[in-house]
Amino acid sequence: MPTGRVVQFDEAVGLGEVEADDGRRYPFHCVQIADGTRTIGVDAAVAFDIAPGPLGRYQATHLTPAP
Repeated sequence: MPTGRVVQFDEAVGLGEVEADDGRRYPFHCVQIADGTRTIGVDAAVAFDIAPGPLGRYQATHLTPAP
């Protein structure tokens, strides 16, 4: 499971972006935050899965606090 940090999150829209430890960036929607809170802080360390998303882009899914 890749790890990284949340680099942006717009709570009003529910969209954000994670930067993986390898430098790749993946968008995510707030419903992908595993604890169900639908909000997450910028710079939060996370572990996540990567899955195909709309328009052929990959997205971060199942975001959890990094170990």
